[in-house]
Parts: sequence; C-alpha cells; structure tokens
Amino acid sequence: MRLGFAESACCCYRKKGQTLTTVHAKGKTASVLPKSLERGADAAARALELVLASLEDSKAEDIVTINIAGKSALGDYMVVVSGRSTRHVTAISDHLISDLKDEGLGTARVEGLETGDWVLIDTGDIIIHVFRPEIREFYNIEKMWAAPDIEEGALLH
Repeated sequence: MRLGFAESACCCYRKKGQTLTTVHAKGKTASVLPKSLERGADAAARALELVLASLEDSKAEDIVTINIAGKSALGDYMVVVSGRSTRHVTAISDHLISDLKDEGLGTARVEGLETGDWVLIDTGDIIIHVFRPEIREFYNIEKMWAAPDIEEGALLH
C-alpha cells in the first residue's frame, strides 16, 4: 500500500504487547530549515542591507547604524531612525515588517506600533528603533551605544 506524503512522513504503530515503534518514510521529507542557510555575520549583514533599503524607501530620516556585535548579546546591529510624525513612524515600521516577512527573515518582535512615538522592531540580529524626532532627542540612545569600548581591566577600583 502506498501512502501519501502526509501519511508517510512519520508513522507510529504498536501491536499489543510490543513497544511503540516509529517508522520514517524513505525519500524526501519536509524541511524545517529557513530559506537561507547563511549564518552569523553573513546573515546579519544581508539582513542589515534589507533593513536599510526598506528604511530609505520609506523616507526615514537620520538613519544611524551602530555595530553592537561584541558589545551586547542583544544582536549584531542597532539601527536608529526618525519619522516626521506618528503616522510616518507607523508607516516606516509597517513597511519594514512587511519587507522582512517577504524576504523570509521571520516574524520580528514589535513594540510600540499602536502609539507611533517609538517603535522597536527586533529581528534577532538587528534591533531597529523608529522614533518621532522629539522622542529620539529625549532618549538619545545613539549616544549611549556609541560610547567607547572599555578595555578589560581598565576600570578603577
């Protein structure tokens, strides 16, 4: 008897008095790997190019990219941009989220989209902050992340 793909991918059976046995189908099975097999810095650089292109396409202003690899376990890059108004901030964010999904980079975690003052989009490798200009000036996170690296052992006791 020949089973269809869905039935044959993995089948479990048990006869009375025997242990449960799992049989895997021969041939090609469904892959759960992402589209891209890129890893690490290559994947982050490719995603950064996509993010920057999307932000420029949305007319985001004052785009700043900060390399945080080695400074933080949060990701490899942080991108900080401004929108002219809450509506523009929301439009920039929606466009970026859509582009990330279209390119197969997964579903990003998003915070603040409802209010449109400060939207944080976390792709895993890249963290994007989309601000209204007044909010960006108030928090000034670029200054915090652009601080010079402190050499190990250079702290005063």
